[in-house]
Amino acid sequence: MTIADLTVRGAGIFGLSVAYACLRRGALVTVVDPNGIASGASGGIVGALAPHVPENWNPKKAFQLESLLMAEEYWADVTDRTGLETGYLRSGRLRPIPDDDALALARRRAQTARDLWQDNATWEITSDPGPFAPVSPTSLWIRDTLSAHLHPRRATQALAKAVETFGGLIQTHAPEAPIEVWATGASGLTDLSHQLNRTVGTPIKGQAALLDHDAAGAPQLFADTLHIIPHTDGTTAIGSTTEREFDDLSTNAQLDALIDRAKAAVPALAAAPVIARWAGLRPRARSRAPMLGPHPAREGTYIANGGFKIGFGMAPLIGEVMADLILDGHDRIPAGFRVTDNL
Repeated sequence: MTIADLTVRGAGIFGLSVAYACLRRGALVTVVDPNGIASGASGGIVGALAPHVPENWNPKKAFQLESLLMAEEYWADVTDRTGLETGYLRSGRLRPIPDDDALALARRRAQTARDLWQDNATWEITSDPGPFAPVSPTSLWIRDTLSAHLHPRRATQALAKAVETFGGLIQTHAPEAPIEVWATGASGLTDLSHQLNRTVGTPIKGQAALLDHDAAGAPQLFADTLHIIPHTDGTTAIGSTTEREFDDLSTNAQLDALIDRAKAAVPALAAAPVIARWAGLRPRARSRAPMLGPHPAREGTYIANGGFKIGFGMAPLIGEVMADLILDGHDRIPAGFRVTDNL
């Protein structure tokens, strides 16, 4: 192809990461989103970059590990180019160990982490979690050093600015182009399901809250199935609900219950006021893995979608893999990530 007419539809984390990777290789790229930058799930407030547990290794977990290890340099480069903070910090993560069975499992996973993560990160049991920690019935916690976090909305805005520093255009409208990448999130999954007359994925509603509590620099927490993120700007995010059935995108009593659970799990948050509430749709592909590759029914069109809960963690490597495919014809999409895996 002539690398001059690549259009990426969707200015969320997947679309912008693909655009950024292609621009860095010399392509001319236009990003199109009628709703603007980070208008969907990428405009959220949580931003946990947390790995799957180190066991039952598969291509999805291997891909995620590679991308998480790329992230520190990736987001530092974005900040260097734009002067904009993304909130990225590889702070690690704490999660309480509730009972003896969980303790035995944590010890087994510590060994598999040594085998699978090697010297890149650790998974360990600790009795000294620091001042910002969830309650643990055993007074023991799992600490991993692979987890990181960022501020999704700020990181997406910074990545959009980085796209522009390479000459990329970001517009609300553009005509159809010979080569396109559809990275249109939840609405894109619905559209694709209609085009193919089968369900390839489902939008999932999520709600999250931002609290006025400064624990910047502390590890993120995972407690009572909640991600609790001490952002670098002195706020703490809590998320999120997973709602398959919903009437609208307003925040409601489900978020109130989530906030109550977080405050019960983490005593340091008990008196923290809520300063922002968020609700949005997140794209979950049928395979639960990212959905990447050629469109099954449209020549010259590619898809990058399905980043449900793991989109920001996967994005640095997804950009590179999609650039390999589109610009060089080199297909290294892992098993389980193809669009056809969802048909």
